[in-house]
Amino acid sequence: MFALRSLFRSAHIRYAAASQFHATSNCSGAKVAVVLSGCGVYDGTEIHEASAILVHLSRGGAEVQMFAPDVSQMHVIDHGKGQPAEKESRNVLSESARIARGNITDLAKLNVSNHDAVIFPGGFGAAKNLSTFAVDGKDCKVNKEVERILKDFHKAGKPIGLCCISPVLAAKVLPGVDVTVGHEEEEGGKWPYAGTTQAITALGAKHTVKEVTEAHVDKKNKVVTTPAFMCETKLHLIFDGIGAMVKDVLKLSGK
Repeated sequence: MFALRSLFRSAHIRYAAASQFHATSNCSGAKVAVVLSGCGVYDGTEIHEASAILVHLSRGGAEVQMFAPDVSQMHVIDHGKGQPAEKESRNVLSESARIARGNITDLAKLNVSNHDAVIFPGGFGAAKNLSTFAVDGKDCKVNKEVERILKDFHKAGKPIGLCCISPVLAAKVLPGVDVTVGHEEEEGGKWPYAGTTQAITALGAKHTVKEVTEAHVDKKNKVVTTPAFMCETKLHLIFDGIGAMVKDVLKLSGK
């Protein structure tokens, strides 16, 4: 009987702790815009990253609205072959609607006054559809609506979250911003996109080395970044790093 009472007491303590965790994390009320770039890692949004962002925002009690530009993709990649699909074209807004379960809005309609923060998932779409970074590197151009949004949120002092390759957008648009895309050496293939750090510094931004489970906060500019799939590692570690980013974004939003 004593053992049974101890078991129930232990279960009650664990339940109370879990309840307290969810009650604490589900109290934000922040209105967060999430900007997508298509659907699929090689030509659009990295789906795991988008999903992780949405889960952490939901747990944080945020109200989310998803946006994407109404433009054609740079190209379409056959994800099974890893090669361009010839004579095929897709629209970024329409493709992003797959992730948003149809609830997607044209990026041109995003108004900073209606939101407390904005977050950009990664995926090659950020470097192909939201900018020309995949082709032009440090000499890239950023989609005019993406540039407007980054500048508007920055001017308003509202936090900006970016993960994976998308920090290059901030590096291009916001002078002197401090971001992370992980490590600065490939380390035997663990960080296959480490060369991105050179482009970031060439743009006049600062790069800070962080682990995949960490987020980096540029407090001056209210920009929060995390490496995500810039690192070849286990999915749950990427999920944790994105969670750290979302937590810091919500904290900076003041909600």
